[in-house]
Amino acid sequence: MSAAASLQVLLEAGQPVAGHRPWPRIVVTTELWHAVIEGLAGGGWTLLGLWGEPGMVHLAAHEAASGFIGVASLPCPDGCFPSVGRLHPPAQRLERALADLVGLQPIDAPDARPWLDHGRWPVRHPLGAASAPAEATSPYPFLSAEGESLHQIPVGPVHAGIIEPGHFRFTANGEAVVRLEERLGYVHKGIEALLAGAPLERAARLVGRVSGDSTVAYALAFARAVEAATETAIPARAHGLRALMAELERLANHCGDIGAICNDAAFALMLAQCAVLREQVLRASAACFGHRLLMDSIVPGGVATDLPADGVHLLRALVAEIRRQFPPLVELYDNTASLQNRTASTGFVRPDLIRQFGCGGTIGRAGGRDFDARRQPGYPPYEQLKFEIPARTDSDVNARIWLRIGEVEQSLALIEQLLEQLPMGPVCVEVRQPGQPCEGVALVEGFRGDILVWLRLAADGTVARCHPRDPSWFQWPLLEAAIENNIVADFPLCNKSFNGSYSGHDL
Repeated sequence: MSAAASLQVLLEAGQPVAGHRPWPRIVVTTELWHAVIEGLAGGGWTLLGLWGEPGMVHLAAHEAASGFIGVASLPCPDGCFPSVGRLHPPAQRLERALADLVGLQPIDAPDARPWLDHGRWPVRHPLGAASAPAEATSPYPFLSAEGESLHQIPVGPVHAGIIEPGHFRFTANGEAVVRLEERLGYVHKGIEALLAGAPLERAARLVGRVSGDSTVAYALAFARAVEAATETAIPARAHGLRALMAELERLANHCGDIGAICNDAAFALMLAQCAVLREQVLRASAACFGHRLLMDSIVPGGVATDLPADGVHLLRALVAEIRRQFPPLVELYDNTASLQNRTASTGFVRPDLIRQFGCGGTIGRAGGRDFDARRQPGYPPYEQLKFEIPARTDSDVNARIWLRIGEVEQSLALIEQLLEQLPMGPVCVEVRQPGQPCEGVALVEGFRGDILVWLRLAADGTVARCHPRDPSWFQWPLLEAAIENNIVADFPLCNKSFNGSYSGHDL
């Protein structure tokens, strides 16, 4: 099968799996698996996820030209599969995590080092068919760099601020960074193991806590995957309320990030003022939906709570207040030359790398990739709303700030539209009982980028298998590229402009 064929045509040569919605899952041969890898390596398709279970590896891909999304599944009776990362680097860390968790080994993989497993688990391959006993591991072998007058600077995993743990190993020549290598996995929580066998209510709570700052996006992706699997249609008002919550979450995080990036450039005034805006969003969220971060507000079948009687008034007042306070802060950023000097041309990421990694969110759009899951593949109620997808090509810290500024403005406009168009009616329905195993997948736009959730439900409606994929999987590797040829002191600025999730990545 030629890799020049469309993704849909290629997968149609395999064996479709019944009960997988809304996009097909196809069991493929080794030949078709290689063709999918070649299509990814050729740049025509984007890798959305790579995960496994005993005896089977799964790969989700998106074809931008047609909008088609499909999942290819390769049986692995001998416990191994042809490496995707050998030709397509974005798959390498996913393969390493898959090997740690399930025990399936990628053949001819360019990097066979463990990723999530730090040698501290009570068993190896906890998601495998037969978990292996724990064993001592060697110290993690960081990659080397050659050249004169090079030295290494280890940073983390424990940091000075109240942030999640991650280790960064710099190789530098004086202050210039020659190489950065990350070591993550310190906040691995065993999410996928906890989800196995969980009833829907508990599973929704778990997925909503994969990365707490994206609880709405994760809960929405999980709920949509469940509703797709069970063919459950939810009320129109629930769609509207879900979108309101998603835009509130996006608004709060982008306001916070703009201030935090400026603070890492020693401009604390922006941090203080943006923190006020973020706090206003969080208070309005609590007043309208009962939780500052909106945890457990989205459930399979709809939403947990409706807007109170004064909810529309509260949210309109919030939008009006941010519209009053935000423009002067944008002007302050734009007119502060010392701040621009720190952010412009710092942390540049090549647009071709962004396209190769399928990097989403503000990082991707700042480098010219204007992908947004609200638009493609799209989901209700965004097809009824008018909004723009801000995009730039300068791909540096400054561009990522301006992208967030644009996102704030778009979220404000979307909240206004949602309040004007919010239909009346119920906000939740019972999820249909499947009666037989079924599978669902969803792609949702969070504030960091696209979140993928794939799941299989047992006949009794409990979760048999679930894999949530954070956008940070395709963003963390690009931070290593962004800091090259910058100085060590600019790493906090670059890192915050990415704001990758440790927790979401580490599962």
